[in-house]
Amino acid sequence: MQTRVTRLFKIQYPIVLPGMSWISKPKLVAAVCNAGGLGILASGPLSAVETAVAIKEIRSLTDKPFGIGTTLMMPGAKENATVALEEEVPVINYSLGKGDWLVQRAHAYGGKVIATVTSVKHAKSAKSSGADALLVTGHEAAAHGGDVTSLVLIPSIAANVPDLPLIAAGGFGDGRGLLAALSLGADAVAMGTRFACTEESPLHENVKKAITSDGQTESSTVYSKNIDGIWARVMKTPFAAEAASKRANPLVVAIEALKQAKRFGVNPLKVLPGLFMEPDKIYMLAQFGGATRKFELATIEGDLEKGIQFVGQVQGLIHDVPTVQALVTRVLAEAAGIHAKQHQELFGRSG
Repeated sequence: MQTRVTRLFKIQYPIVLPGMSWISKPKLVAAVCNAGGLGILASGPLSAVETAVAIKEIRSLTDKPFGIGTTLMMPGAKENATVALEEEVPVINYSLGKGDWLVQRAHAYGGKVIATVTSVKHAKSAKSSGADALLVTGHEAAAHGGDVTSLVLIPSIAANVPDLPLIAAGGFGDGRGLLAALSLGADAVAMGTRFACTEESPLHENVKKAITSDGQTESSTVYSKNIDGIWARVMKTPFAAEAASKRANPLVVAIEALKQAKRFGVNPLKVLPGLFMEPDKIYMLAQFGGATRKFELATIEGDLEKGIQFVGQVQGLIHDVPTVQALVTRVLAEAAGIHAKQHQELFGRSG
C-alpha cells in the first residue's frame, strides 16, 4: 500500500505511531518501524542526554526510518530538538510552536519535518514554514486534539493545503479507519491509543485492561482545558472528572510554576515576572507541569484513582492487546477486504 506518506518517509505502510509521552519509547517506536510503519519517539519527558540515549537505542533495534516528536512551547523542547538534529534523525515532528528553524536544519541533512496542526490556519502556516507533511489532529484524539472532528478537518485541510501529505490522527485504530482516512484525503493514519494497547507498549497493564474492558466506550472520555492548561482528552474516571470541572487556584499555579522551574533548571526569578507579564502563558505552563505527576501515576504506575490517562475516543473500538506486527497486519487486511467488498457492491467488480 503506497501513498505520498510512504514515499516521502520511505516506509512500507501508511501507519504512524505518534509521539506519546511515556508511551512512545524506543522499543515501541522500533516495533512500529520494523512492522513497516513510522514510529515517532516522544521527547517531552526526556532530558537532552536521555533523548540522545533513546535515539541510539532505537537505532540498535531497527535500521528503518523513524522520527522524534517535540512540543516547542514546553521547557527543554528546543534542547531535545537540537539533539535530534545533531543526530540527523530522519523525521522531526513538531507541535505548538514555529518550526522554521527545525525545517532549515533538518533539510540540510536530508531530513523531513512533520507539523502537527488542528486547523486550516495552522496548516497554511506550517506550509509557509517549509514543513514536508502535516499530522492533522481531530477532536476525537487523545490529549491535545482540536475542536473539529476528523471527518470534517481532514478534507478541509486536504482541500486548502493540497500539496502536503496528511497524516490523520483522532479516531483511527483499524482497517475501517485507515480506508476512511484515505477517502477523506489523508495519506496515512496515526494510531496513538491503538498502539498504546499493544504488547510492546510500556503503558501500564492496569490501563491497558481498563481501555480494553467492556465498560470503556467511545463516550468514556473527558475533554477539558482544566486538566493541564490546554484542551485535552483523557480517560473518564471520577478523579479526572473532578479535575476537569474546576480551574486550579492561582496560588497553587504559582507554586507549581516555581517547582517546575527548579525541575527544568530555570531560575525562579525569571518565572515570577512572567506570572504578571504573561499570566495566561505561565498559568498554562504551570498547569501542564502540575499535571505531569498525575499523568505519570496513570501511564507508568497504573494508578487511575489518583492519576489521569490521555486516551482517544477510539478506545471504544479497542478490545485486545496484540503485538505491533499482528496489529499492522490486521489493519492492512481489514482495509484491503473492505476496499474489495465496496468495489464489488458499488460497481459490480473487484479491485
